[in-house]
Amino acid sequence: MQDVALVRRYAAAGWRHRWKAMLLAWLVCLVGWAGIQSLPNQYESSARIYADADAILSMLLRGIAIDSTPAGQVEVLQRTLLSRPNLEKVVARTDLNGRVDSVASRDLLLQELTRSIRITPQTRNLFTIDYRDHNARVARDVVQTTLNLFMESASTNDRQQMESAKTFVAQQIASYETQLRQAERRKAEFQARYIDLLPSDAFGGSSRLEAARTRLHQVQGELQDARMRRDLTQQQIDAVPAQFVTEGGGGGGDGRLAEAERNLRDLRLRYTELHPDVVAARRVVGELRASGGGGPSRAPAAPRAPRSNPLLEQLRVRLVDVNAQIGSLERQERDGRSEVERLDSVARSEPEVQAQYLNLDRDYSVLRRNYEELLARRESIQIAGAARTNADRVRLEVVDPPTLPTRPVAPNRPLLAAGVLAAGLGAGALLALLLVQFDRTFYTVHDLRKLGLTVLGGVSAPAEPRRIGPPLAFACAAALLFAGFGAVLAGVPGLLMRTLLA
Repeated sequence: MQDVALVRRYAAAGWRHRWKAMLLAWLVCLVGWAGIQSLPNQYESSARIYADADAILSMLLRGIAIDSTPAGQVEVLQRTLLSRPNLEKVVARTDLNGRVDSVASRDLLLQELTRSIRITPQTRNLFTIDYRDHNARVARDVVQTTLNLFMESASTNDRQQMESAKTFVAQQIASYETQLRQAERRKAEFQARYIDLLPSDAFGGSSRLEAARTRLHQVQGELQDARMRRDLTQQQIDAVPAQFVTEGGGGGGDGRLAEAERNLRDLRLRYTELHPDVVAARRVVGELRASGGGGPSRAPAAPRAPRSNPLLEQLRVRLVDVNAQIGSLERQERDGRSEVERLDSVARSEPEVQAQYLNLDRDYSVLRRNYEELLARRESIQIAGAARTNADRVRLEVVDPPTLPTRPVAPNRPLLAAGVLAAGLGAGALLALLLVQFDRTFYTVHDLRKLGLTVLGGVSAPAEPRRIGPPLAFACAAALLFAGFGAVLAGVPGLLMRTLLA
């Protein structure tokens, strides 16, 4: 019940102060709308350009340096376009020069241009240049002048990029050459210090220790073969008689026996006693001897005379050669074994030599590979420079040139006018609320009771004829306020101002 009474009191008090609230709302709206109309129009001009900013360096430094990101390209492009010399040229070539009357004002204008000229990336190499000004022609001229300056310096920048790339690659080549020489010197010094333990081209890519072991195994194998030949030759010597008896002339049987013995001697020179051919030949000789030389007719035999066996002499000569070879191989085996033991002792005393050498060799290989790649890229730069001299390659292309704007892009007057209307209505309502708070008029019996007075009751006021004048006047004032808002949205104040100024 008290809440209903409180609402009725606020409604009655607010209605009593309605004209003050309406007056404040009108005042706020008129001042705000007038201020909106006084704001200068902002015209925006833009241009889109295609700039292949990183074509050279990305081609040359691929695999060596990290490619620049689009954000980095925008930053470089912005620094190029918005450098102070370029901005001073923009001011000199446009109507902005008329706004400068001192050094301080020039500095402020240059700072304003730095903030106002916006460069926005759309794709990796497609950028938009925007500028706003209250003069549409100035906005267009600033964008056009900035674009012209950039196009004028495009070829110069292209040559500078090529020279920068050449300088960069030359510096990298010099640096890698120094590092490569140092790595070669370290590797050579390390190889000279541990030449016995490291791989060498002289040993077919193996270390001296491995080569010594291989040679020792080879000598041991040759020595074993020589000893087997010596034993076999000794067996042959033991099996061959020192002398044999020859007979004088005779029949064909003696000839066959002599031929069989000669064949046996030849086979013994080539094979062992257990060879099947030797066994067969020996059996033939035995049979011929048992049969007295073979053959039906025999001539009178000549006296028999013993002679030294030439096969025995040959075998003894062969035995001497084999023994000499065995002696040489035994000496080589002793030398090789001592060499292996010495190198093995050195290897055990330096266990990290191989790992250190592998690290040095890996570093050297990496430096060598990068150095050779840089040399190849230097040749690529020279070829690209020659091609660019003979061919005009487009590095910058204007996709959308700047145009003269006909409609302002700022300020957003409808939105601002709606905000002013809301502010005016809010100010009026707030004023009415404040006046109600400070209003000491008694509107209800509850107000009297709050003073501590004894109130027996209330008597209703006599009914009066209903008056529509005050509500109608208030409604008309509110309608006029909204009509003014509609006129502002329609641009009537601006049209009136242009008409008066004309």
